[in-house]
Amino acid sequence: MSLIQTEKLTKIYGQGATAVTALDGVSLSVEAGEFVAVMGPSGCGKSTLMHLLGGLDNPTSGRVIIDNQALDGLSDSALTELRRRKIGFIFQFFNLIPVLTAQENTALPITLDGKPASDANAKAAELLKKVGLSDKLNSRPDQLSGGQQQRVAIARALVYEPALILADEPTGNLDTRASDEIAGLLRQVANEWGRSVVMVTHDPRIAAYADRIVFLKDGIIADQTRLNGSREHNQQIAAAGIR
Repeated sequence: MSLIQTEKLTKIYGQGATAVTALDGVSLSVEAGEFVAVMGPSGCGKSTLMHLLGGLDNPTSGRVIIDNQALDGLSDSALTELRRRKIGFIFQFFNLIPVLTAQENTALPITLDGKPASDANAKAAELLKKVGLSDKLNSRPDQLSGGQQQRVAIARALVYEPALILADEPTGNLDTRASDEIAGLLRQVANEWGRSVVMVTHDPRIAAYADRIVFLKDGIIADQTRLNGSREHNQQIAAAGIR
């Protein structure tokens, strides 16, 4: 069953002679619990696709449907509610609040929603344990490595138990070892926790963790490949697809 569907999704920036088509009729579906990597050269529409999937921008034409809800039919308040409850966002820059602990950063979405602090902190502690940071609850971001900070960001994205995780270059600021750990954790989020994960990456090694790679070029889907081999074989497929 598809959790996400896009129907002829098009995004054009500007008008007339200066108009730029970032996406051109992209139709895509992502199943519940599927891990999809989106790859392609700079300017191919990867980030635009992520913004439209997350309801952070509106398409010029076409539509996005998440869990049977078309985003274009929602009011601003309903769209905000959908993003809060059904979508978790992970970015290249961890976007943690420096003065808050790992537990407080993770609990923040629930705290801002007016829930009791005790409930928020308990949920945050549970998620931080799942991502391997049970001993870092009281550490601030400057006391954590880059990989640990991204784990906190992943825990925060999962704190409302969303059906969909959108990850935009989540390993872009990490070294090789930390990158593999984060990619493996996202694999676990899909496999063991049943969340759909859509990840933009430029790194074939990281894309190799996914179930499927979608290759974008000039705003269209140039190719799609389902991965079912070894990670080394999958990495070769990913690297070949972006040449």
